[in-house]
Amino acid sequence: MTTTEESPARPALTPLRQARERFLTGRPLPDGVPDEIVAAWRRARFFGVRHDLAEPSEPLPPARSALLTAARPVLERLAPALTSGQSSLVLTDERLRVLWSAGSGPGDEKCHDLSEQEVGHNSAALALRTRRRAEVHGPEHFLDLWQDVSAVSVPVLAPENGQVLGTVTVASGLCTGCTPHPGAALAEATATAVEAELLARSRTTERALLDAFQRAAARPGAAVVALDGKNRLLSDAAAGMLSPGAVAVLERTAAANGSGQDDTDPTEAYGPGEPAGDSEPTCASEPYDPSEPARPSEPCDSARSRNGSVAFDLELPDGTGTAHVTPVRHEGAVIGVVAVVEPPADEAVRPHAQHPRVALAGRSVPWRHATAKAAERARSREPLLLTGERGTGKTSLARELLRARGDLDPVVVDAAEGPVDEPGIWATALASDHALLLRHAERLAQADVAALNSLLDERPDAPLLLTFTPGTPPGPCLQRLLDTLAARSVTLPALRERPDDIRELLPELAPKPVPGRPPLTWTLDALRALERHPWPGNITELAHLVRALAEHRQVAGPVRRTELPDLVREGPATRQLSPMELAERTAILESLRRHGGNKARAAAALGIARATLYRKLRGYSL
Repeated sequence: MTTTEESPARPALTPLRQARERFLTGRPLPDGVPDEIVAAWRRARFFGVRHDLAEPSEPLPPARSALLTAARPVLERLAPALTSGQSSLVLTDERLRVLWSAGSGPGDEKCHDLSEQEVGHNSAALALRTRRRAEVHGPEHFLDLWQDVSAVSVPVLAPENGQVLGTVTVASGLCTGCTPHPGAALAEATATAVEAELLARSRTTERALLDAFQRAAARPGAAVVALDGKNRLLSDAAAGMLSPGAVAVLERTAAANGSGQDDTDPTEAYGPGEPAGDSEPTCASEPYDPSEPARPSEPCDSARSRNGSVAFDLELPDGTGTAHVTPVRHEGAVIGVVAVVEPPADEAVRPHAQHPRVALAGRSVPWRHATAKAAERARSREPLLLTGERGTGKTSLARELLRARGDLDPVVVDAAEGPVDEPGIWATALASDHALLLRHAERLAQADVAALNSLLDERPDAPLLLTFTPGTPPGPCLQRLLDTLAARSVTLPALRERPDDIRELLPELAPKPVPGRPPLTWTLDALRALERHPWPGNITELAHLVRALAEHRQVAGPVRRTELPDLVREGPATRQLSPMELAERTAILESLRRHGGNKARAAAALGIARATLYRKLRGYSL
């Protein structure tokens, strides 16, 4: 949602018109011309825009746009009100290409590209750059044909991440001294309605993708992946079978096969009676049906291949096998793909297809880098130090490293359980060739640290694994120990640095399901909330949440976002908030909960204007 704050005072238009004439003729500008307007004129000159442009640029073939698909019902409801000829309404995409327009206002020459590179300074370009409502009046424009035009533009934001998807512009005759622009309310309302439609469609398309995934994964042992460019769903078999390279290939395939594109007739991309560029023919295709096997691509025209409307086979790298890729369609649009992966015919069971343990679960680059480094250094049975925040899995990884190299009966000492009264047990264990796992080295008493330093002086190659959680500055003895092991230390990344691994960790952390009760599954909305949470307690905190849900849920079906704890469900603030802002954010959330998410009622209960509530929601990323 966008802001409705009052517009700043604007310069008088007559002096500004004279200043523009002086700028165009190369004469010095008078004092008092706003710097931002002069900078905009200079940008237009730098881009080579002609101020006396009479013929707008040739229209490109309209883009197939998810924004236009969502906005069209809203815009078509407004179009009849724009037939008076006093104003026009325009929708652009994130590149300021005009997707739709209606009405006819002064200076409306049907430009098809509102970028500054094409037409110079205008309200749509300003709104896109500032992410706020923007107005441009008369001589503030660079083009001659807009000298008697006033326009207001509002950015349209993606509901899931706040990314600017495009702009809504209302243009009218020159408004002298009117603040805000008379069309500001219409532009704000249109942008709000389009964002609401985008949110509704996002939820239904995610549901459609999840349904397609669950149907395809119903066969026991099926290796199934569903992707739409924002979400990735993998069955257990696919998670064990696919290498990171294979997943990356499938991600690129989902993007290249028309994910998020619709099948709208290209001639409808502009308003009624608008010209459209030459369009290519398209072929109809059947919707995804997981009961039928995926078919190879059939010969058809080029448009059919490009918009991803047919199934095809794809050879995956790393010897993974073949993916049968089928586009998933929803309301006439290709929203993603489902891939069923078959291993090579001569390889019934792949070595890496085993279910990963929690200690090794994760395919993100930070985690793979850290675990590969630790595994390499652990092979030599020399001392190894694992560091990282609490709950990052240091002990679990240490045990897995010991198991992997054959140390099945290590001596485990936990300094967090109290002072180690008999440090000689370490030497005894090492003398009998047992590995020693020392947990929470930061909790060692000074005498124990001194004994350990002496032991390492005598046996620098001792099979010793230590876990260390940084915190308060270490004392001299402990610092000496850390310095000794610095060359053989590995730092494990925090869970917030590897959010892509959360979906792989969830089934590993969940307790085994009770007979007759399905395993724990998650909606896409809940998964997104889990991935956005900073997890100060790392894997330990995530494990506690998963166990609590598995043991205490009273409803069936996938876990929904509403079932998550408040801090996880609401998501983190995008910046550090002051105590006053934190209190205000909490009050807003509580009011929204009390009123079932109704923003108008929540604002009334808080005693603030609805526009103020929208601004605060955006500021707190709620």
